[in-house]
Amino acid sequence: MKESKKELRMLPMKELRIAESEGGGSIIEGHAAVFDSWSETLGGIFPFKEIVRKGAFNESIGKDDIRALFNHDPNYVLGRNRAGTLELVEDEIGLRVRITPPETSWAKDIQTSIKRGDITQMSIGFIVEEDKWSTQDGMDVREIRKVQLFDVSPVTFPAYTATDVGVRAMQEYDGYKAEQRSQAKEAERAAESAAKKAKEQARLKNLQTKFKTI
Repeated sequence: MKESKKELRMLPMKELRIAESEGGGSIIEGHAAVFDSWSETLGGIFPFKEIVRKGAFNESIGKDDIRALFNHDPNYVLGRNRAGTLELVEDEIGLRVRITPPETSWAKDIQTSIKRGDITQMSIGFIVEEDKWSTQDGMDVREIRKVQLFDVSPVTFPAYTATDVGVRAMQEYDGYKAEQRSQAKEAERAAESAAKKAKEQARLKNLQTKFKTI
């Protein structure tokens, strides 16, 4: 059984902004992922793309203990769903995030950077529990259908294939390609077996015809 490993990815997102809460405080909100929108091309010399399907986050949102971090750093916790300081919901656009940050100097600095437009992206930490690989227009593509979500993070730089996470993603991709090659070889063996069987049946039929004419 393949071991699942945590991935960090900046999936297509809608926006990241600061809004005012009903109590007068600040809220960090946006969509950490957008459904049915292709990621940038991943994989380097073996390119592939990813897309997230609606429903991928629903189960995890309902049962898992999820944090909002800054740059995926557990030393900088902006919110937590079980504490009521992180709201996660799937809407028609994607994974909507609302974070109520703490009244700390570093959290206020992050909000200032978001307001200035210095930080505009989010990344999510997750394990893929259900996906589907296929090929479209000559490129391999991965549909993400179900994940276990660990954190959502405003990030300075998104995590892509140059990181150790990218290496793990490539390992999954290599596994997919190996499975494709195995299936192709199996189909080739089956075709050879069928051809051999058909040839043998034709030979037997030819012998039966000869005996009938004697």
